[in-house]
Amino acid sequence: MDKKERIESDNTLQKVASGTSIVFIGLLIGMLFNFLFQVLIARNWTETEFGIFSISFSVLSIATVLGTLGFQQGLTVNIAFRRGKKDYAKIRNFISSSIFIGLLVSIIVGVLVFFLSEFIAVEIFRETALIRPLKVISIGIPFFSLFQILVSIYRGFDQVKQIVLYRDILLNGLIFIFILLLVILDKSFLYVYYGLVASFAITVVIIAYRSIKKLKSINFLKMKSVVSPAAKELVFFSLPLLGTAMLSLLITWTDTLMLGIIKTPADAGFYKVAHLIAGFISFPLGALLTIYVPVFSGLFARKKFEEMKKNFLIITKWICSFSLPLFIFIFLFPEDALRLLFGADYAFATTALRILSFGYIFNCFVGPCGATIMSMGRPKFIMLITFATAVTNIVLNIILIPNYGVIGAASASAISLVIMNIIKILKLYKISGIKPIGKNIIKPTLVFILLTSLLYYYFFKSLEITFPIFVLLFFVFNFIYFIGFILTKSLEEEDLNLIKIVERKKGGFITKIRYFLSKFI
Repeated sequence: MDKKERIESDNTLQKVASGTSIVFIGLLIGMLFNFLFQVLIARNWTETEFGIFSISFSVLSIATVLGTLGFQQGLTVNIAFRRGKKDYAKIRNFISSSIFIGLLVSIIVGVLVFFLSEFIAVEIFRETALIRPLKVISIGIPFFSLFQILVSIYRGFDQVKQIVLYRDILLNGLIFIFILLLVILDKSFLYVYYGLVASFAITVVIIAYRSIKKLKSINFLKMKSVVSPAAKELVFFSLPLLGTAMLSLLITWTDTLMLGIIKTPADAGFYKVAHLIAGFISFPLGALLTIYVPVFSGLFARKKFEEMKKNFLIITKWICSFSLPLFIFIFLFPEDALRLLFGADYAFATTALRILSFGYIFNCFVGPCGATIMSMGRPKFIMLITFATAVTNIVLNIILIPNYGVIGAASASAISLVIMNIIKILKLYKISGIKPIGKNIIKPTLVFILLTSLLYYYFFKSLEITFPIFVLLFFVFNFIYFIGFILTKSLEEEDLNLIKIVERKKGGFITKIRYFLSKFI
């Protein structure tokens, strides 16, 4: 790589890193709020009630996707495209029509869920205790749908900070506060759903107020925009995306729903806690994808293939650096993680947590594979592989859940993830020659696995794990992985360039770290 190419590569990595840093912090805060409020529910109510909550939330998610008609993706793309064309009149029509149409459709969906709640609860899940939660949740469907549409508008205008503030911090923070108050006041479980709906409503009101205050006018919100050519264009563009969104949602919620249908809500609750903990493993990948696609789409448009290959490997290495220590930690201490975070009763999900964590770390090791394929203009392939994964997951759940319950659901999810990612790897290599895993990922990983295995067998296995030791071990595992990078000399100049981004803001101690690491390149 010559000097000019190196400078371009560094600029790309800096764009990804700086954009991701904002999203990373916001997502982390939001994810912690989300995790904590579910910990509160799991620890203060029964496993069956937590399972009912998980099922109710999955129904809410599916109903919201239907209520927004695919606008969550279509609106963002159309606004961004028309901004490039400077067609602001059409943008106003997009915004106006999406709000009115989305609100109308989501109200209809909410009414249907309300009146079908008894059928869904009794005939599908065989659980009468689900009826009232579904009725309350149905009230929140229009609010949650409108929230998703408003967030999509902000995404179309590249307002990353606002998205993080409203979607990740404000909403999840409000839910956490409501649940915490319910625990303190010792309220019944049904109040959890009222708190959820109140959080949606308050968030929508705040976003609407702040938006109107910034725009200083809402004259562009006109009912006649619903029948405008822009509305028709938006609906026809978004409807195919609705199918993809539903498939993605099915992959996310199939296990929980099918456990509730085939087994019991309690089983759905056990699976949910395992899924929550395992989900932290892929957090770095999720934070990256918000900014990754537009940046790499630009590289592909300029035919910077070598730069894409190099940056893909560097970014994948950083994803693994954050994810692998957490995976090994969870894999070695799953029962302790469940016991300390959710309570001893949830240790039942130990094996499921191990299986799910394996699926998630495999997903991280292939890096932003699917996003790269999407950046290269292969959306049909992504849709087909998403459909195939959803079908595979459903079939495996039907086969495995009746005999193996929670473990069967976890196995179905992990197997589906692995198969999907293997196909993505092969496709990416075929169209670009990009190999997701380089030697500078493999070498420190092997050293790390060897060191942690020895330490676990001779020292950690016999430890009585308390919460302080649990936290301490997590940092020890991260330090060991860092040592693996040093011993194998797997650091590269591009790694230091990413550290420079943080150095510009913090300086001091970060400068010393970069200087120290430069000795091992």
